Amino acid sequence: MARAAVQRRLTWLPARLVATSAESPRVHRLVFDVPGWSGHLPGQHVDVRLTAEDGYTAERSYSLASPPEVGELHLLVERLEDGEVSSYLTGELSPGDLIELRGPIGGYFVWSAAADQDDRDTGRRPVQLVAGGAGVSPFTAMLDHHRRRESPTPMQLLYSTRDESEILARGLLGPETTITLTRDVPVGWAGETGRVDAAMLLRCTVKPGDSPRIFVCGPTAFAESTATALVDLGHEPTSIRIERFGESKEPS
Repeated sequence: MARAAVQRRLTWLPARLVATSAESPRVHRLVFDVPGWSGHLPGQHVDVRLTAEDGYTAERSYSLASPPEVGELHLLVERLEDGEVSSYLTGELSPGDLIELRGPIGGYFVWSAAADQDDRDTGRRPVQLVAGGAGVSPFTAMLDHHRRRESPTPMQLLYSTRDESEILARGLLGPETTITLTRDVPVGWAGETGRVDAAMLLRCTVKPGDSPRIFVCGPTAFAESTATALVDLGHEPTSIRIERFGESKEPS
């Protein structure tokens, strides 16, 4: 009830596109200047609204791909074949153009350095991120925030993507990141290969005995199968937070 009340108080803000660049053949990074932005936490998302000349509107939700320390807002938008919003954002919107944006939204799927202060009894719990495809978007904000704050909380990312050309946010992916390619694997590839399964999770993620906080983001089938495998490996269900999107809908 309280969360719904907070969302009703949110207002649409004008967002001016500052820059756009291709992160992969299918994904663009859009950078917006949003006067009046109240700030956000890593993992939150925004609603984007487009309005046609005849008054028709279309809305989609996108995870914020930038940390709160950065003044401008970054979105990673995947162009979908039948996506009226994603096609416009990645193909027609130009620097200087305005759209409407509302947020930040969400308090469940978030992590911040301030939330992980030392606990005298249990110490810091490690954070494990597991991403499928464009589901890495909110984790880029978490990783960047973690690095900028020099947080001592251990953080790891297991990132599944189709091939090397579709790896997003390459500049943020350091030694804490394990990447697995599910389709085309280049000669000399040193990372993992194949889909995320129980064996890969056991090999490449924080062990259940370390009681990690786990965030999983990706297409519905990926998110649900990953969460099930994590529970089967011994992780507490209450420690796993999931953000999912359907393949027929605009991704986060």
